[in-house]
Amino acid sequence: MTDERERWNDRYGDVEFELPDEPIPELERRIETLPDGRALDVATGTGRNALFLAERGYDVDAIDISDAAIERARDRADERGLEVNWRRADLADVELPTDEYDVLTVSFFAALEHLPDCKDALAPGGVLVYEHHLRSSDPVEVGPSSERFRYRSNDLLRACLDLTILSYAERRRPVAGGTAAVATLVARNSRGGTQSYPMLEE
Repeated sequence: MTDERERWNDRYGDVEFELPDEPIPELERRIETLPDGRALDVATGTGRNALFLAERGYDVDAIDISDAAIERARDRADERGLEVNWRRADLADVELPTDEYDVLTVSFFAALEHLPDCKDALAPGGVLVYEHHLRSSDPVEVGPSSERFRYRSNDLLRACLDLTILSYAERRRPVAGGTAAVATLVARNSRGGTQSYPMLEE
Protein backbone atom coordinates (compact mmCIF):
# COMPACT_ATOMS: atom_id res chain seq x y z
CA MET A 1 0.00 0.00 0.00
CA THR A 2 1.40 3.40 -0.96
CA ASP A 3 2.01 6.11 1.63
CA GLU A 4 -0.55 8.34 -0.11
CA ARG A 5 -3.18 5.62 -0.03
CA GLU A 6 -2.48 4.93 3.64
CA ARG A 7 -2.76 8.62 4.46
CA TRP A 8 -6.16 8.96 2.82
CA ASN A 9 -7.39 5.68 4.27
CA ASP A 10 -6.53 7.01 7.72
CA ARG A 11 -8.44 10.22 7.04
CA TYR A 12 -11.54 8.59 5.57
CA GLY A 13 -11.44 5.92 8.25
CA ASP A 14 -11.92 8.66 10.85
CA VAL A 15 -15.67 9.03 11.38
CA GLU A 16 -15.15 12.71 12.25
CA PHE A 17 -13.61 13.43 8.83
CA GLU A 18 -16.48 14.58 6.64
CA LEU A 19 -16.69 16.08 3.20
CA PRO A 20 -19.76 18.09 2.15
CA ASP A 21 -22.76 16.18 0.84
CA GLU A 22 -23.45 18.83 -1.79
CA PRO A 23 -21.74 18.76 -5.18
CA ILE A 24 -19.53 21.53 -6.51
CA PRO A 25 -21.91 24.53 -6.48
CA GLU A 26 -21.17 25.42 -10.09
CA LEU A 27 -21.96 21.83 -11.14
CA GLU A 28 -25.34 22.06 -9.44
CA ARG A 29 -25.98 25.50 -10.93
CA ARG A 30 -25.19 24.40 -14.48
CA ILE A 31 -26.53 20.84 -14.48
CA GLU A 32 -29.44 21.63 -16.81
CA THR A 33 -27.02 23.05 -19.40
CA LEU A 34 -24.59 20.11 -19.40
CA PRO A 35 -24.63 17.32 -21.99
CA ASP A 36 -26.26 14.05 -20.96
CA GLY A 37 -24.46 10.72 -21.06
CA ARG A 38 -21.37 9.46 -19.28
CA ALA A 39 -19.58 11.16 -16.39
CA LEU A 40 -16.30 10.68 -14.55
CA ASP A 41 -15.69 11.95 -11.02
CA VAL A 42 -11.96 12.13 -10.24
CA ALA A 43 -10.88 11.91 -6.58
CA THR A 44 -14.50 11.20 -5.70
CA GLY A 45 -13.98 11.01 -1.93
CA THR A 46 -17.32 10.06 -0.41
CA GLY A 47 -18.98 10.54 -3.78
CA ARG A 48 -20.77 13.87 -3.57
CA ASN A 49 -20.36 14.75 -7.27
CA ALA A 50 -20.76 11.16 -8.48
CA LEU A 51 -24.00 10.66 -6.55
CA PHE A 52 -25.40 13.99 -7.72
CA LEU A 53 -24.73 13.03 -11.34
CA ALA A 54 -26.09 9.50 -10.92
CA GLU A 55 -29.31 10.92 -9.46
CA ARG A 56 -29.70 12.89 -12.68
CA GLY A 57 -29.36 9.92 -14.96
CA TYR A 58 -25.67 9.93 -15.83
CA ASP A 59 -23.71 6.70 -16.27
CA VAL A 60 -21.01 7.51 -13.70
CA ASP A 61 -17.48 6.24 -13.17
CA ALA A 62 -15.79 7.42 -9.97
CA ILE A 63 -12.14 7.06 -8.97
CA ASP A 64 -10.37 7.53 -5.66
CA ILE A 65 -7.08 6.30 -4.23
CA SER A 66 -8.63 5.45 -0.85
CA ASP A 67 -10.35 2.14 -0.10
CA ALA A 68 -12.05 3.77 2.89
CA ALA A 69 -13.42 6.60 0.74
CA ILE A 70 -14.79 4.21 -1.87
CA GLU A 71 -16.41 2.10 0.85
CA ARG A 72 -18.15 5.15 2.31
CA ALA A 73 -19.21 6.34 -1.14
CA ARG A 74 -20.59 2.90 -2.04
CA ASP A 75 -22.60 2.79 1.19
CA ARG A 76 -24.10 6.19 0.41
CA ALA A 77 -25.02 5.05 -3.10
CA ASP A 78 -26.67 1.90 -1.73
CA GLU A 79 -28.71 3.99 0.71
CA ARG A 80 -30.03 6.05 -2.22
CA GLY A 81 -30.49 3.13 -4.60
CA LEU A 82 -27.96 4.55 -7.07
CA GLU A 83 -25.61 2.76 -9.47
CA VAL A 84 -22.06 4.10 -9.77
CA ASN A 85 -18.99 2.31 -11.10
CA TRP A 86 -16.62 2.85 -8.15
CA ARG A 87 -12.93 2.25 -8.77
CA ARG A 88 -10.17 2.30 -6.16
CA ALA A 89 -7.10 3.51 -8.03
CA ASP A 90 -4.35 6.09 -8.12
CA LEU A 91 -5.08 8.34 -11.09
CA ALA A 92 -1.40 8.11 -12.04
CA ASP A 93 -1.92 4.39 -12.71
CA VAL A 94 -5.15 4.77 -14.69
CA GLU A 95 -5.28 4.97 -18.48
CA LEU A 96 -8.37 7.06 -19.12
CA PRO A 97 -10.31 6.38 -22.32
CA THR A 98 -10.20 9.03 -25.03
CA ASP A 99 -13.28 11.05 -26.10
CA GLU A 100 -15.43 9.19 -23.56
CA TYR A 101 -17.00 11.47 -20.96
CA ASP A 102 -19.67 14.11 -21.41
CA VAL A 103 -19.04 15.53 -17.93
CA LEU A 104 -15.82 15.24 -15.91
CA THR A 105 -15.60 16.58 -12.36
CA VAL A 106 -12.61 17.17 -10.10
CA SER A 107 -12.88 18.69 -6.64
CA PHE A 108 -10.16 19.49 -4.14
CA PHE A 109 -7.51 17.38 -5.85
CA ALA A 110 -4.24 18.92 -7.07
CA ALA A 111 -4.07 17.26 -10.46
CA LEU A 112 -2.52 19.69 -12.93
CA GLU A 113 -0.09 17.00 -14.09
CA HIS A 114 -3.07 14.76 -14.92
CA LEU A 115 -5.09 17.43 -16.72
CA PRO A 116 -3.91 16.50 -20.24
CA ASP A 117 -5.29 12.98 -19.77
CA CYS A 118 -8.51 14.32 -18.22
CA LYS A 119 -9.03 16.72 -21.11
CA ASP A 120 -8.37 13.94 -23.64
CA ALA A 121 -11.04 11.87 -21.85
CA LEU A 122 -13.70 14.49 -22.61
CA ALA A 123 -16.01 13.67 -25.49
CA PRO A 124 -16.45 16.37 -28.14
CA GLY A 125 -18.60 18.98 -26.42
CA GLY A 126 -17.89 17.41 -23.02
CA VAL A 127 -17.57 19.71 -20.01
CA LEU A 128 -14.95 19.82 -17.26
CA VAL A 129 -16.03 21.16 -13.86
CA TYR A 130 -13.02 21.61 -11.56
CA GLU A 131 -12.70 23.23 -8.14
CA HIS A 132 -9.57 23.39 -6.00
CA HIS A 133 -7.96 25.27 -3.14
CA LEU A 134 -5.98 28.46 -3.74
CA ARG A 135 -3.07 30.07 -1.99
CA SER A 136 -4.57 33.00 -0.11
CA SER A 137 -3.43 35.86 2.09
CA ASP A 138 -6.91 35.90 3.65
CA PRO A 139 -7.69 33.69 6.64
CA VAL A 140 -9.19 30.33 5.62
CA GLU A 141 -10.04 27.34 7.81
CA VAL A 142 -10.21 24.61 5.17
CA GLY A 143 -7.64 23.25 2.75
CA PRO A 144 -4.17 21.72 2.59
CA SER A 145 -1.71 22.89 5.23
CA SER A 146 1.08 22.96 2.65
CA GLU A 147 1.07 25.67 -0.01
CA ARG A 148 2.43 23.21 -2.57
CA PHE A 149 -0.95 21.47 -2.66
CA ARG A 150 -2.76 24.76 -3.36
CA TYR A 151 -2.90 26.41 -6.77
CA ARG A 152 -1.58 29.87 -7.47
CA SER A 153 -3.91 32.42 -8.97
CA ASN A 154 -4.80 31.46 -12.57
CA ASP A 155 -2.88 28.14 -12.51
CA LEU A 156 -6.06 26.22 -13.28
CA LEU A 157 -7.22 28.72 -15.88
CA ARG A 158 -3.93 28.67 -17.77
CA ALA A 159 -3.89 24.87 -17.78
CA CYS A 160 -7.26 24.79 -19.58
CA LEU A 161 -6.91 27.49 -22.22
CA ASP A 162 -7.06 24.84 -24.94
CA LEU A 163 -10.71 24.34 -23.94
CA THR A 164 -13.57 26.83 -24.23
CA ILE A 165 -13.77 28.57 -20.86
CA LEU A 166 -17.42 28.92 -19.87
CA SER A 167 -16.76 30.16 -16.35
CA TYR A 168 -13.79 30.85 -14.10
CA ALA A 169 -13.76 32.45 -10.66
CA GLU A 170 -11.44 32.77 -7.67
CA ARG A 171 -13.06 33.53 -4.35
CA ARG A 172 -13.57 32.53 -0.74
CA ARG A 173 -16.70 30.53 0.00
CA PRO A 174 -18.16 28.51 2.88
CA VAL A 175 -17.43 24.78 2.78
CA ALA A 176 -17.79 21.98 5.32
CA GLY A 177 -15.63 22.95 8.27
CA GLY A 178 -15.27 26.66 7.56
CA THR A 179 -14.13 28.95 4.75
CA ALA A 180 -11.94 28.02 1.79
CA ALA A 181 -10.25 30.02 -0.96
CA VAL A 182 -11.08 28.24 -4.21
CA ALA A 183 -10.71 28.44 -7.96
CA THR A 184 -13.71 27.10 -9.88
CA LEU A 185 -13.54 26.38 -13.60
CA VAL A 186 -16.12 25.20 -16.12
CA ALA A 187 -14.71 24.50 -19.59
CA ARG A 188 -15.94 22.71 -22.71
CA ASN A 189 -14.06 20.52 -25.16
CA SER A 190 -14.85 22.65 -28.18
CA ARG A 191 -12.95 25.02 -30.39
CA GLY A 192 -13.71 27.61 -33.02
CA GLY A 193 -14.62 31.25 -33.33
CA THR A 194 -18.41 30.79 -33.31
CA GLN A 195 -19.91 28.66 -30.56
CA SER A 196 -23.07 28.14 -28.53
CA TYR A 197 -23.17 29.36 -24.94
CA PRO A 198 -25.68 28.30 -22.28
CA MET A 199 -28.18 30.77 -20.88
CA LEU A 200 -27.95 30.84 -17.08
CA GLU A 201 -30.21 32.41 -14.51
CA GLU A 202 -28.44 35.10 -12.51
